[in-house]
Amino acid sequence: MRIELGDGFTLQDWGTAWANGDQDRFLVLADDHDVWVNLRDRFPHPYTRADAESWVSLQAGRDPAVCFAICDGAGPIGDIGLTLREGDLQHSAELGYWLGKPFWGRGIVTAAVKAVTVYGFEAFGLIRVAAWLKTSNGASARVLEKAGYEREGLLRRAVLKAGVPMDYLLYATLRED
Repeated sequence: MRIELGDGFTLQDWGTAWANGDQDRFLVLADDHDVWVNLRDRFPHPYTRADAESWVSLQAGRDPAVCFAICDGAGPIGDIGLTLREGDLQHSAELGYWLGKPFWGRGIVTAAVKAVTVYGFEAFGLIRVAAWLKTSNGASARVLEKAGYEREGLLRRAVLKAGVPMDYLLYATLRED
């Protein structure tokens, strides 16, 4: 699957993006401490080829896809995806994303968030998509706001990163927004 974002950037299924992309460059981008510090601990640091191959293997064959490689002409430069909820939360999903530091501030993630949000509403019949971010990640808050998400709350000391309690912000958008 491929979704055009404009300016030479696309969202691609991980199997295709990994097989056809510059894997060594991706590993350098993913292993950046400045990227990791804003992500959940399930994203490893240091980030190794084995981590990447495990991720690609996990995503390969998912139909419909829930996670996409953010790509330029040379291959993956980041990731964006939805974690679908179950049971009484089955109408909602959590959005997560990251982008390699050399590509920050260029509107790439805003375009990707818009595209994946629409995809989630259409492909999975979602009513709500939410995103959680550390209060220190102002750039991500601006991305979500530009993509039409609204701040819903502050979750005090909701997460530990490197053993330090941190506050999280909750942003969300609804299909009817």
